[in-house]
Formats: sequence, C-alpha cells, structure tokens
Amino acid sequence: MTRIFLLNVFGKDRPGVTATLTGMFAEHGCQVLDIGQSVIHYHLSLGMLIGAPQELELSLLKKLLDEKMKLLESLDYEAEEVSPQAYDSWVSEQGALRFVVTLLAPRMQSSHIAKVARILREHELNIYTIQRLSGRAPLNGEPFDASSAACVEFLVRGQDSHLQQIRKKFLELAHSDNIDIAFQTDDLFRRNRRLVAFDMDSTLIEAEVIDELAKAAGVGEEVSRVTAAAMRGELDFKESFRRRVALLKGLDVSVMEEIARNLKLARGARTLTKTLKSLGYELAIISGGMRFFGEYLQDILGIDYIYANDLEVKDGKLTGFPKGEIIDAKRKAEILGELASSLGIDLRQTIAVGDGANDLLMLERAGMGIAFHAKPVVKEKARHSISAHGLDSILYLIGLRDRETTQVKPAN
Repeated sequence: MTRIFLLNVFGKDRPGVTATLTGMFAEHGCQVLDIGQSVIHYHLSLGMLIGAPQELELSLLKKLLDEKMKLLESLDYEAEEVSPQAYDSWVSEQGALRFVVTLLAPRMQSSHIAKVARILREHELNIYTIQRLSGRAPLNGEPFDASSAACVEFLVRGQDSHLQQIRKKFLELAHSDNIDIAFQTDDLFRRNRRLVAFDMDSTLIEAEVIDELAKAAGVGEEVSRVTAAAMRGELDFKESFRRRVALLKGLDVSVMEEIARNLKLARGARTLTKTLKSLGYELAIISGGMRFFGEYLQDILGIDYIYANDLEVKDGKLTGFPKGEIIDAKRKAEILGELASSLGIDLRQTIAVGDGANDLLMLERAGMGIAFHAKPVVKEKARHSISAHGLDSILYLIGLRDRETTQVKPAN
C-alpha cells in the first residue's frame, strides 16, 4: 500500500452499492482503512478511505469509478488522494478524549442542535458522528404520543479539560429551552453498565409516600414542611425522618395498603425497567422511604433488591418509631458500593437515579448519576439530569434506540 484515497459516494440509495465498490477495490488489491455510511430519507452518504498500490493513480481510480457509477444509477462521487502526512495526523487523533452528548426535546428544533454545536465549538470539541436514537416522527401532531421525546446523539472528541464549564452551559441551555442534555465520557463502562439503583419517592413514583400517610393521619402540612426541608438539604435526614414518623403514631396499617394500591408510577418507569431487565441489568431500590412500598413496586417493576426504611408496628398500627437502621444519604452511597461489590461489578458500571439532596452522595458514587426531575441544588451538583422527560429517556443515555426498547403503555 503506497497510495491513500478518500472516496465519498452520495445520491439515492439502492442495494448493492457497497458490494460493487468494495468488489472493485478488491480486484485491484486495495485495503479499506476506514468506512462509514448513513441513509437519510432514502439518500445515501458513503465514505471510504482506501489504501491502494502505487500503480493505481487517482486518474485511473476515477476512470474505474466512472464505469461503476453507470451501473449504480442516481449516484455520484468525489475522490481525492490523501498524503501520508495527512493520514498519519488523522491516525494520531485516536488518542483524543471522546464524549457523548445526548439531546432530548419534545420536538427537535434546528435551534437546539445549533446551540449544542456552538457550545462544543467554543470548547474545541469536534463532532464526528450524529445519529438519531428516537423513532421517525410524523410531520403533523405529536411524535407517536404526548410523552415521547425526539433524541439525537452526538459523538465528539477533543482535548478540552473544562468539563465542568461545558456541563454548566448545557445545564443552562436545558433550563432555558426546556430540553434535556447529557454529557458523558465515551468509554468502556458507558457501554457496559450492569446495575441501576433508584430512589423511590418522587423518582420511581410521583409522590412522597410519607406525605400521603401524613395527610391520612391529619398532619399533612406539618410533615410536608419537614420533608421539603430535608429534600433541600436544610435538615439532617435522620432527624427529619424521626420527626415525620413520630407524627404518624396510631395510623392503621390498612391505610398504607390503600396508598400502595393507588401509587402512580413515574412516566416511563415500566418501559425503562422492563427494557433493562430484558437486557440483563440488575435493578435496586435504595431509598430513604419505606420498605413496605418498595416491596409493592418490586412485583410491578421487577426490582431485584430493596433497601429502605422500616416502621415499627404494634397491633396493626404505627408506633411512631423507625425500626432498625435509618437509611440516609451516606448509607445510600455505601449500599450502592456494597451491592456492586457483591455482584462482582465495578462502580463505574452502575447507574443511580434520584431527586433529592439525600441522593447526591449516591449519584456522585455511581458510574452515571442522574438527577431526575430534581430539586435545583441536586441538578446543579449531579453530572446528568432529566427534567423535561420520563424515566424511559434514561435508555437514550445508555445509547439505546427506540426500536431496541420494550414499550409499555401506562396503566389506566
């Protein structure tokens, strides 16, 4: 191999293009150094970098291509010779850092993509692949249903070290445009997650269960104030939990059963968990909420492990005291590490999802920590956040396309 050619073929797609071109190159002893192809609305864009013998000059290559293009109707091409120096420079870029930017919006506007691309350009990160992960959207009406999202994934590379600045700009853009943007390093662990740990209240379900219990006990406003302060990080979680549980003294256990039956799952929870289970993921609830409700969700969502707080019960009524260890922020992070170790997986292979201040340590420790519809302090500190879409959008963050997910319609 002494010559290098860059070939771009474009036009209306048809079967046999790749076979015809690579067959021609094989006849002349050529090597494929790189290849990439995409098809958008039946139109092909095929790029090939070819290593060729010295005798195959550019003029001869174009003559051969002209003959093949007569057979491949509605296609055209561009071909140029690449110098060895330019090729070596291109090869040396393999050491550049690689990142994935996942952009989700109810409908993908050109302005969304332009703003994301502008931030990447400002930090000298180059886009080398863009691909759509969501299904094709119809021209009119909502894309598939009101809860769907349009998702585009950017693969980028560069040597920029200002990752916190980039994340901050993406967070500001997500807030201003009501979209979600995830920015993560593209490495082996990103494609090899094995465990997903969820907070429960206001994450897997659309409620703080202890607040619902408090309403039934007639102390709703008082408990809600304590809950809100704890979730904002203004009050020690263990102390806040004891205070709230004390106010529930005398509540009949049958009330808990009724609330459990009427729990509303977070949007996309069924699709997310069913898809993850089909892919072999282990699922856990690690919550400062109550085990009673976690066990109810276990059967519905296929949860493998539950770590949550227990309440003391006597004669069918709550005593107003916790039972056993109270799981707080520190303990949640520890449990994630212990569970990963017991499963024989690296912490970088874990995903943690939560919404409150007591989830932050767990989100920080996980390979991917996601703040889901979270309080402002949590969104600012978490590496990733989802605020405008459902839990199933997490599937996009691990690189899955719509056609690879197990869609589950929400229960009535």
